[in-house]
Amino acid sequence: MRISIIRKGHFNAAHKLSVDSWTDEKNKAVFGRCANPNFHGHNYVMEVKVTGEVDPVTGMVINLSELKSLMRTEIEDRFDHKNLNLDCTEFADLIPTAENICIVIWQILRKHLDERYDLSVRLYETERNFVEYPA
Repeated sequence: MRISIIRKGHFNAAHKLSVDSWTDEKNKAVFGRCANPNFHGHNYVMEVKVTGEVDPVTGMVINLSELKSLMRTEIEDRFDHKNLNLDCTEFADLIPTAENICIVIWQILRKHLDERYDLSVRLYETERNFVEYPA
């Protein structure tokens, strides 16, 4: 039987949404306040869901301590209190929209988890706006 375990984490980060080849007016028209040239920030909340078989010996899908540590070292420490556009190489050529941030988080975590696990990430940019990958 497969079951999912979910761990929440968070980080605070600044970003700006814009396309370099567009005018300021077009960026403002498409991205609104998110195109602020001085950036803006969010208190991101992520939910990482790992799905797999329950280990008959431990009774766990995955050790939550290991998942917590992975999320902290690979995501929270990497992005917390950073300007995603300027400080994070993952977004050097990628607009740090909630969608792209969520996919990047998934890609980073996927590299560190055994293939037997299914993985999904839900990222809340605000209490009312969130994305999930894979959909």
